[in-house]
This record gives sequence, C-alpha cells and structure tokens, in this order.
Amino acid sequence: MKASTVGFAVVAAAQVLAAGAARAEGWDMPTAYPASNYHTETAVAFAACVKGATAGKFDITVHPNGALFKGNDIKRAVQTGQAPIGERLISAHANENPLFGVDSIPFLASSFEASEKLWKAALPELEKLLASQNLVYVYAVPWPPQGLYTKKAVNSVADLKGVKFRSYSVATARIAELSGMIPVQIEAADLSQALATGVADSFISSGSTGFDVKAWEYMTHFYTVDAWLPRNVIFANKDSFDKLSASEKAAVKTCGDTAAASGLAQAKALTQKYIDALAANKMTVSAPGAQLKSELDGYGKTMTGEWEAKAGAAGKAIVDAYSK
Repeated sequence: MKASTVGFAVVAAAQVLAAGAARAEGWDMPTAYPASNYHTETAVAFAACVKGATAGKFDITVHPNGALFKGNDIKRAVQTGQAPIGERLISAHANENPLFGVDSIPFLASSFEASEKLWKAALPELEKLLASQNLVYVYAVPWPPQGLYTKKAVNSVADLKGVKFRSYSVATARIAELSGMIPVQIEAADLSQALATGVADSFISSGSTGFDVKAWEYMTHFYTVDAWLPRNVIFANKDSFDKLSASEKAAVKTCGDTAAASGLAQAKALTQKYIDALAANKMTVSAPGAQLKSELDGYGKTMTGEWEAKAGAAGKAIVDAYSK
C-alpha cells in the first residue's frame, strides 16, 4: 500500500472514531404496548424531550410491543442492566412486594382524581422500594378506569363462574378466585391471540386495551365497573443513571415530569373515546347492574383489607394518608 493511501486510511479511521465520539449516547427503552398506544406515544415524546434538552447528545430509542423484551421481562432486564430504562405495568409485580399493587386495589381509587391522590400518597415508599432494586423512578402514567369484558351478559358474579379470565396481576388473580373464574396468565402483547383462540373468555382492562386488541371481534359486552386505574411506571437502571452527567440526569427527570402530566391528560381525553369506539363496533357498553356492582364492591373491601395486611405499616400509612 502506498504511503499516501496509508495516510488516507489513518485519517479516515480517525474521522470515523471522532464521529462516533460525537454521536449521541444511546439508551434502548423496551415497552410492552403497540406503537399506537398512548403510553408508547408518551414514551416516544419523553425520549424526544430528553434528546432536545441535551442538544442531541443523549438519545433514547423506544422499542414498542415487547419487541426488545416481553412485558414480564422488562423490569428484570432494567434491574440487571440488560436495558438502561424501561416501562412496565407496575402492579404486575405485586407478587414481589404488595406495594407494587397499590394502584390496583379494586374500587379503592376509581377515578383519575382519586388515583392521583393515592399515587401521591404511595410514591415516597415506591421510590424507596425501586431504589432498593437498583432502579430509579422516572415517571408514571395511568390507564383509564378498568372495565369488565365478557362474551355474554353478566348480571351477577354467579354468571362468571367457570369463565376463563385473563389474569396479569395479583389483583386480577384474586378477583378470579373470589368469583369462581379460572385465571389464565396473559401478557398484553399476547392478549389478541388468547382471545382469538379461546384461551380467555373475559378480562378486566381499560377501554384503551380493548381498542388495541379490537375486543369487539371476540367480546360482546363491556361493563364500566371502574375497578381501578393501574399505572405504567418508567424506571431507569441506577448504575446507568448514575453515569449520566448532571445535565442529562436533570433532563431525564424534567422530561419525566412533563411526560407524566401529558400522559395523564391523554388518558383522561381518550377514556370516553375508547368507550365510544367499543360501542360503535357493536359491543354492549353499560354500567354494571345493582347486584353485580354490590358484589364487586364487596370484593373491593375484602381485597383492601388483604392488601393492608400484606403491605404492613407502610401500606396502612399510605391508605390512611389517601383517606384523609
């Protein structure tokens, strides 16, 4: 090779290395929901906010629909550093610690306002718990109130006995147990297939999830029982977060606050839209009848007491603060 050629190669290599050094630092962010879901859209907006706040030096790439890690693997992936940041339905981990299920205690906080109050009461304890697991809390966004999807009219709990019921958390599994349904563990990304193949005949979820999976293709009824408003929590690996500069940490936190506010506003705005979409697609949408509502409220009281007993002093303090 001629000296001039060698010199060009050395210069070119140096230019590539310099370009790489100037390129934005990258984080991959696994999420469990479709790109069109407002939670994913909020995550994408959060990533764009961070990139803008750092003048393009810090870039977060969102991977929707369980493409990078399945929903039930995301939290562990972030804890162990396989992913530096991720989004997870936090109540799905209530089996690890009951505090993770505080947002899904049936009928304790059944409106956006009540849900915000409960979350504010619980957040200090949740941040400490996440920190103990090598996680840094970034933000959370609620789902719309959870309704009951069925393949038939349901007038009382007796009508649900023996029905195959999609379970994704401690709370949903316990409701199945109390009502005599058969719980089947199904992640959000697998719900459409489970409904299409008859693995599940009923589930409790928001209008958003029903819209995403086109529930009207499999279900006939949606009851607005407003069971709870679970939250997707975005958390970062603490080791990865600690390596960020002070300005990058500030960007993550500030953009997280912005994402929480915009995600909440979006959830409120979309709630009726999703319900209207279910009705427009010929599902019967209605409030639960008096008997069904009374029976479900009874389950709520039972499960609130059970949750407090499991969560101990911290749980009692949260419920007491919320109830004031």
